[in-house]
Amino acid sequence: MPVEIIVIVAAVIVSWLVFTAFVNIVKTSIKTALTIAAIALILQIAFGIRSDQIAEQIIALPRMIWQFFTQ
Repeated sequence: MPVEIIVIVAAVIVSWLVFTAFVNIVKTSIKTALTIAAIALILQIAFGIRSDQIAEQIIALPRMIWQFFTQ
């Protein structure tokens, strides 16, 4: 009987740790998404930069970095 209680307690602790980690990951993801949305909105309102222009530059960024280091 005591071994089964220990196993149940250990399972509850592990489940709680996994749940807590999942909640932290979701909170961080939401904060990051809101930050990116706020930056995109500010760029659009303040400078007239559209989101597709931002996406094009992000896609071109690895090429620009590669060219910077190979020249």
